[in-house]
Amino acid sequence: MGLKLALLAGAMALTSTQACAQATKQPAPKVSRGQVALTFDDLPGLTLKADQAYVDGLNRDLLRGLKRHHLPAIGFVNEGKLEEGEFGQKGRIRQIANLRRWLDAGMDLGNHTFSHESPDELGGAGYIADIAKGEPVTRQLLAARGRKLQWFRYPYLETGAPLAVKRQISDWLGQHHYRIAPVTIDANDWLFAEPYDEALAQHDKARVKRLRGQYLAYTERTIAWFQQASQELFGRPIPLVMLLHATRLNADTMDDLAAILKRRGLKAVSLEQAMRDPANHTRDDYAGHDGIEWIERWSESLKRPLPWDSWQDPPKQVEQEYERNNQDRRNVK
Repeated sequence: MGLKLALLAGAMALTSTQACAQATKQPAPKVSRGQVALTFDDLPGLTLKADQAYVDGLNRDLLRGLKRHHLPAIGFVNEGKLEEGEFGQKGRIRQIANLRRWLDAGMDLGNHTFSHESPDELGGAGYIADIAKGEPVTRQLLAARGRKLQWFRYPYLETGAPLAVKRQISDWLGQHHYRIAPVTIDANDWLFAEPYDEALAQHDKARVKRLRGQYLAYTERTIAWFQQASQELFGRPIPLVMLLHATRLNADTMDDLAAILKRRGLKAVSLEQAMRDPANHTRDDYAGHDGIEWIERWSESLKRPLPWDSWQDPPKQVEQEYERNNQDRRNVK
């Protein structure tokens, strides 16, 4: 839980004691089945190598899959990925075109900072500047459609430490009318995505198949765990918010993810709809350096245990493949 991506790139949490009581005592909105909001970080794309055609393709296929299964979603943008860099000016134009694709497909966009840095690295003021730097293009694209930029997702799920830094960042976000997108399902999809990209590049069909199978099996187990954990925490099902990334792996497995959600009795809803449930506004007292998801945060705030005895880490084989890729990059540098 709370693994940090070392080399890759809701409403504000309530602060009163009364907020905790509201989250558990307030009647839940009536729903006929479980709900989940799908959120995709690191737009326009998280890939092993800078390849514009690859990024364009994964966005097209990911959106086709979402629309095919009538799955609403939001993408969180790192506008640093829009800079000319390795892609050049034509690449910037195409990167922005990928964001337009999301809006044209009926999806939403949010801010994921400019550079996907940690508040530990930038400090409170530097992190706030990075948030502001990460909004102009996304805000303009939304405004052109009569919509507002309102959602923010913390990179690495790091909200700032110590408490003074966390409050400095959250206060600024509130003053600028941002709403925090919590994470209540995290299947570490990024861990599988990089080895998957490598396997595709090497035309290793057996490895591609194996990684897809491992990813989907782990994802289904993890979704089930978070359903159980949230049920135990709140005494009822709550609308969940699933963290995913804009990757080739997710583009290639969207049909499978839709099937998993169906088996788990989960209907995809917008982030806006999921955040109507008071449970998703439970007080967050955590102010540590590690990035952890919100079920774990709320467990600390509510002083209620989670079913850690049934938690499973990602496959060691995949962790080793991911780390090997990182080590290869370090050696090159």
